[in-house]
Amino acid sequence: MGLISRVIGTPAATSALGQAAVGVAETFVPNATKKMQAAHQAYIAALDEYGVEFANPRDGWFDRFVNGLNRLPRPMLALGTLGLFIYAMIDPVAFAQRMIGLNHVPEPLWWLLGAIVGFYFGAREAYHYRARRPAGTGEIAAPPPVAQDPVNDNPALREWQGH
Repeated sequence: MGLISRVIGTPAATSALGQAAVGVAETFVPNATKKMQAAHQAYIAALDEYGVEFANPRDGWFDRFVNGLNRLPRPMLALGTLGLFIYAMIDPVAFAQRMIGLNHVPEPLWWLLGAIVGFYFGAREAYHYRARRPAGTGEIAAPPPVAQDPVNDNPALREWQGH
């Protein structure tokens, strides 16, 4: 201990040397704690922004109309598919002619249709995954509480800082 204090000097110089080493180290490897804090702050800011956007629900006629339009594709696809089966049984020749016509649709157009339908149902599934409803209620579940600061929400760290 005596040799180190003679080489480095006072405790203030030792602290300055340590801070310089940390600064050099953070140049090459980012501080994981600061990175985690920044990510958490960005997450909280995004949640706050999302909450502000939906704080005042709109219930005007236009909003109800658009919500109704958003609910149409799924039943239309299901009923339309059933309708194709009924059409095939009622008029098989005309159905076969329409199916031959579908064979002439270019493949990229089928990919586009698949992407549109896939994104529609994928977005719908993602919405319902994010807004899970508790069993037996018609209300959307509240998001789980988020710790305000995961770094300082450590009992051992609080105890250490207190001493």
